[in-house]
Amino acid sequence: MSKSSSPALPRTAVINVVGLTPRHIGPDTPFIRSFLAREGNRLIHVTPQLPAVTSSIQATYLTGKSIGGHGIVANMWYDRDYAEHRCWKQSNHLVQGRKLWEHIREEHDPAYTCAKVFWWNNLYSTADYQITPRPIYCADGKKVFDIQTWPMNLRRKIRRKLGAFPFPAFWGPAAGLASSEWIAKSAKWFEDHCSPGLNLIYLPHLDYNLQRLGPEAREIADDLTAIDGVVRDLVTHLEKRGVQVVILSEYGITQVNRPIHLNRIFREKGWLSWRNELKREMIDLGNCRVFAIPDHQVAHLYLNDLSLLDEVAETVRKLEGVTAVYNREEQEAMGLLHERSGDLLAVSDEKSWFTYYYWKSDRKAPDFARCVDIHRKPGYDPVELFINPKFWFPKLKIAYRLARKMLGFRMLMDLIPLDASLVKGSHGCIPKDQADHPVLIGNFPELSDRSTIQATEVYGQLLAVCTGQETGT
Repeated sequence: MSKSSSPALPRTAVINVVGLTPRHIGPDTPFIRSFLAREGNRLIHVTPQLPAVTSSIQATYLTGKSIGGHGIVANMWYDRDYAEHRCWKQSNHLVQGRKLWEHIREEHDPAYTCAKVFWWNNLYSTADYQITPRPIYCADGKKVFDIQTWPMNLRRKIRRKLGAFPFPAFWGPAAGLASSEWIAKSAKWFEDHCSPGLNLIYLPHLDYNLQRLGPEAREIADDLTAIDGVVRDLVTHLEKRGVQVVILSEYGITQVNRPIHLNRIFREKGWLSWRNELKREMIDLGNCRVFAIPDHQVAHLYLNDLSLLDEVAETVRKLEGVTAVYNREEQEAMGLLHERSGDLLAVSDEKSWFTYYYWKSDRKAPDFARCVDIHRKPGYDPVELFINPKFWFPKLKIAYRLARKMLGFRMLMDLIPLDASLVKGSHGCIPKDQADHPVLIGNFPELSDRSTIQATEVYGQLLAVCTGQETGT
């Protein structure tokens, strides 16, 4: 079924345990702690780069380039040509630069294979095996949860073996352990049936309650123990088949208590434009003089009226919770500038985060605001992790909506609150405490005199592990 990689190259799995930081490794993660304690293994602190968000950091790890080099400026950005926002796009064509597995094929082994198991920007890449969530949107408005694979015929085989992917457990109010368990099983399936040279595995479980409840919540201990068990089972399976394992994370999540509503501030200034649609307000990005596309603790600010540049920068800098506002020259000096970048880049402190909210009255909020709808919202919305606490009988309300759906009626899953204060954890800025930075755990002999590397250096270390050679850096 698979083209075999050269036996001279060790087979490698990189397990991305999202949100894992040094402070988490202890009594609640006995397997990860024992993995770290193995002879030769070390924990390397990874200094994150701006923005420390999923798509951007993954692209850096897999290309070795900074944000300006690979072009993934955030999980979402503004498309100036279409005058539309782009959120959570999956095409790998967006990621500029030679990918890790492409480097290995070109420089070491043309037959080298790679499986991308739920890493982002997963569609239409040169990876031999791909699996990613992809709902089906029907013409009648119905959404069917599903996945997409490459080769295409693997979807049927994996679903037959593992059952349907538990999509509600991947994101939304029901997000939890089941999605990471299923992803781990699919990674084992790819190992057993395809034996890839490189198996890239994404386990998102910690991301959910770290944002919902915050890293200081007692419940996080249970989440750590749960994902530790998934990692133990996965590593045991892979190592029995001769695969070497690296554990990695993308960012650390910090406790937050201050949402910042940039677009509401711009509205008060008279800079925002919106349309009234069916008694609801829809932001009209192409006509706005200024608007923000926020992503956790960073926000790209786009100006259709550049004469306001200095005034906007000064307005945002004065906001409580904002630590920096970078213009395009400053972004270029930091390696962050790309054509997709905002005219300004705002960064919050560790206790704050940016919302996309732009309406004054919740009665005028767009219909998608109360739904799990990651593509239509012009910015990231962690409030999608909650069910409206004002509902008296939420389970009954959900059952009623699902019953209407099953009977073929049009319905709106408007279960999400509009209260940003519910969110207790966020990421995207660079935390001051190294204990809140991501980790790289494995055998890295050339880092014997270093305990910290930059995010752009992870690429070289993964390349060395995958090829069994030193990077020379």
